[in-house]
Amino acid sequence: MPHDVSLIATFALGFALAFVLGYLAARLRLPPLVGYLVAGAVIGQFTPHMVADNAVAGQLADIGVMLLMFGVGLHFSVADLMAVRRIAIPGAVLQIVVATAIGAAMSMAWGWTLGAGIVLGLCLSVASTVVLLKALEERNAIATTNGRVAVGWLIVEDLAMVLVLVLLPALATLLGGHGDTGHGGNPHGIVVSLAITLVKVIAFGAIVLTIGPRVMPWLLTQVARTGSRELFTLAVLAISVGIAFGAAELFGVSFALGAFFAGVVLNESELSHKAATNSLPLQDAFAVLFFVSVGMLFDPSVFFEHPWMLVGTLALILVGKAIIALVIVMAMGYPASTGLYVSAALAQVGEFSFILASLGIGFGLLPPAGLSLVLAGALISITLNAAAFNLADMLIARIRGNPGLRARLETARTGPLTRLEAELEVARARAAERAAAHKTLTTEELAERFPLFARMTPEQREVVILHFLPASAQPGDWIIRKGDVADAAYFVSSGEVEVRVSGRKIRMGPGSVFGEMALISGKPRSADVIALDYCNFLKLTRADFNEILRRYPDIREHMTALARERGAMNAEPVGDAPGAGTPAGDDPGGRSP
Repeated sequence: MPHDVSLIATFALGFALAFVLGYLAARLRLPPLVGYLVAGAVIGQFTPHMVADNAVAGQLADIGVMLLMFGVGLHFSVADLMAVRRIAIPGAVLQIVVATAIGAAMSMAWGWTLGAGIVLGLCLSVASTVVLLKALEERNAIATTNGRVAVGWLIVEDLAMVLVLVLLPALATLLGGHGDTGHGGNPHGIVVSLAITLVKVIAFGAIVLTIGPRVMPWLLTQVARTGSRELFTLAVLAISVGIAFGAAELFGVSFALGAFFAGVVLNESELSHKAATNSLPLQDAFAVLFFVSVGMLFDPSVFFEHPWMLVGTLALILVGKAIIALVIVMAMGYPASTGLYVSAALAQVGEFSFILASLGIGFGLLPPAGLSLVLAGALISITLNAAAFNLADMLIARIRGNPGLRARLETARTGPLTRLEAELEVARARAAERAAAHKTLTTEELAERFPLFARMTPEQREVVILHFLPASAQPGDWIIRKGDVADAAYFVSSGEVEVRVSGRKIRMGPGSVFGEMALISGKPRSADVIALDYCNFLKLTRADFNEILRRYPDIREHMTALARERGAMNAEPVGDAPGAGTPAGDDPGGRSP
């Protein structure tokens, strides 16, 4: 060929084989992730006659890590974590410490260094939140108490791994590896290097979390109001990848941490759901390439050359972590059913393990065989995770079916669980209150309440909603005064107002519009509008009103005709005006000042 096509070859082979093997995995009731990892192993460096470029795949994997961590931050919920903090935080931290210690001791027994053992232990100590959520979805158990405890536990693990990703470059030399001279290596020693790393991370976090929530949601709103889906998607990608790259270049922190903070910042935006939806296809695509690229580093010979290492790895993942979690949960006074659910959730490893193992190899801490062991452990444990949950369900049913076991392992341990359920209920109520306070109309509600927008597509109505500003009034408040400069049009969402024009008093209720006539004519207000009870409005400023009329000709024609009709009605003598003094229900749309 006339030019290098390694990037195209990597994309083509990676996507094609990942699709085929991912589909086969799904047909076998396994997570498609298993197929992606196997696809990487098939086209990797240990498979002859394959043309995929490992260097190119590595950079694509970096993009996958950014988007993967951006998605984690975008869905991160402080409220969900705080609701289960009493069990999830101490339990997860203690479980990570114990599992890491066991993994390190096991590795040192193999003749590895302490640094390699710590990295491997950390890799094996955490589980995949993605795999857990899929398992809980299949059981319709995400909203259950045990399900929320398991999710909260893994969120703490994710946060712990984010911290490890930050600190590992600074600690690499101390653990027997080599420092990253490009990002954080320091000739003055480990203490200074660690201090500089922490200062950079704190500075980066302070800047992003202080400025980001003020700037990024506003920027997304402005882009969304253009109505361009591709611009909105581009804005989301620019924010996620841009902050990640800037974090690495300016503050020396990892791509993963930068992308995670970008997601956390946008999580508070009302457009976070839209951002997640629009970026999901690219997240999925590059996440697949990430898993494929990790699989490309897998050496299948680990099954034959290091079988006992593999047995030890699987024993820690499938049995060791489960027992550790069960003991911790029950030692904290919770029922066996909660401990068994958490144990099943932890009986696998996933994306953070791959990221950490790759980083460990990059810093010379983990031997290549370590990544192969982690990958083999992931393939087998993810494949068996559904069986782990089935075993947990069977044990829970047996405990509850035995009066003696039920009394000792369930009934006698209801105190902490009852308090936890009460806290979860309070958290749900607060979340409902916050949602109600920030609730905006859906596209369907907009069409139902204001027939003016019924003929628009849902996508168009979604853009219109972004232009609305909420407004409210109490009984007796003057919303508009005659002679004022027209600055906005009002759509009555709830309540009732009285329009006073040309000696008439006209009532207008939900679904009515007022204030648009002066915007169209450019003249001062021609009437007074007073709230009769507690009212909520959707307000369009002059600029936004004109923009919507420009963008949607049908709306302009309707508004212009309505304003012309109302102008003629306002010019009629008081006695001849139809509907004068009648409720808004008898005079649809009412009069408009």
